This record gives sequence, C-alpha cells and structure tokens, in this order.
Amino acid sequence: MAQVRRTPQHQDNRLLAALAPEDFAFLEPHLAVIDLQRGEILYEVGDTIVYTYFPLDGMVSLVTVMHDGKSVEMATFGCEGLFGLVSAFVTRQSFGRYIVQLSGTASRVELNIMHEAMAARPAIQHLVMRFTEALMAETLQAVACNAVHSVEARCCRWILMTQDRAGRPELPLTHEFLAEMLGVQRSTVSDVARSIQDKGLIRQGRGIITVTDRPGLEEAACECYGIIRRKFEQLLPHTYERAERKHYTADMALKPDR
Repeated sequence: MAQVRRTPQHQDNRLLAALAPEDFAFLEPHLAVIDLQRGEILYEVGDTIVYTYFPLDGMVSLVTVMHDGKSVEMATFGCEGLFGLVSAFVTRQSFGRYIVQLSGTASRVELNIMHEAMAARPAIQHLVMRFTEALMAETLQAVACNAVHSVEARCCRWILMTQDRAGRPELPLTHEFLAEMLGVQRSTVSDVARSIQDKGLIRQGRGIITVTDRPGLEEAACECYGIIRRKFEQLLPHTYERAERKHYTADMALKPDR
C-alpha cells in the first residue's frame, strides 16, 4: 500500500511552533509552503536575499565556495531554525551558497514582512535573536571542530546533526556530498564511512546511510555535537522539547509491546 504523505504545516518548523498564538497569527497570512528539491540552489554568493525560509522537513546547507571550486559547509538549517535573515540585516546579500541537501518543504515569507514582524512583535524578534546566537555558537564551534578533530569524528557529528533534522534513521547521503560538506577528498570519506560501518554504527546503501546505533554514533562523534546541541537547548528550550516528544513517540511506535 502506498504511503500517504502528510501535508506539511507551518508549525512543523520548531521556531514557528514556539511562537505564542498571537505572534504566529501575525506571520501566518504571509507564509507559503514551498517544495525544496535536493541540489537546488536557493541563493548564490552575492545574490540579493528576498525571502526568509523556515524549513519544515527539508535541510539546507550554507557553504563557502572557493575560487578553485572547492566548498565547505559553514552552517546547516533544518526544522529547528530559519535562514535568509541573519545575513540580510544590512546589505541583503548572501555571503554564501544556500543549497538544498535533503528534499522537503519550507515555509517562506518575504524578507520585508519578516523585518516588519520583528519590529511589531517583540517576541518574534527575541526568538530570532536567540536562534541567531545559537547559530553563531554552532558556526564558531564548527570552525574549531574542523581544525582539531578527526574526519571520522566530524563525519559522525554531521550524520547525527542530519538525523536530528530529518527525524528518521535513513538519510540520503552520498560519499561525494559528505566530502563536500567536510571539506575532504571523496576517497577519505569512503574510508571513514567504511570504518564507521565496520563498528556497527551505520549501514550503507546506494546513496543512503542508515543510522543503526545512535548511542554508539554519539560516542564516536567529537564533543562538538553535544556542545552545539546543548547550546540550542539552552537558548531554544521549547523548540527542542517539542522535538524530543516527537522523536520519543516515533521511537515507541517502532518498538513491539512487551
């Protein structure tokens, strides 16, 4: 039997879900759900930012592109956050490439409307500021991580962060994509992924990585995963509480009755 896809809702985004009803009501008429296709570039370096996006069940990465064509990830955005706002307070120009890594959907609002909402509704502004601080902490931690931690530990961290946003163990990740995000050679990722699989933490398929041992993967990841997660939980506790309940329910549904 074919699975019926649930219609995405604006409040599938954890930031939008954390807003009080009156604050969400201010934004809701201006939000539109759009599809995100894997590989789609939403903004290129220097593009004028027109929209703010709240991912619902997709995932977007902000990458820096070098002159030789190589790229490395600066930040990742999923249902816990937003993008197309922090870098648009002054110049409204994108300082990186925003590329869809996991297909899905997002709620989109015009940037001008988002600025109006922040000016008119202090609670919206406060939530955005909290997310911005968490994002800055994540970005700075990633800089340190890339400098001092092994590729294998960083790869485990990246897989965990992807699963947090995807909400499922099966992740459409290729070695080529992981190499681009980690800033290493594809052959290096192949060796690392094989090592992680040999430890029983993941299972690899054609373009799919399945997390088979989540606790083990957390132990194998560098400390940065826990540091970043705790920072988000500190600054955005209500959004992560909702997420934890959702994942707990899903986990319980998969377990047989005892």
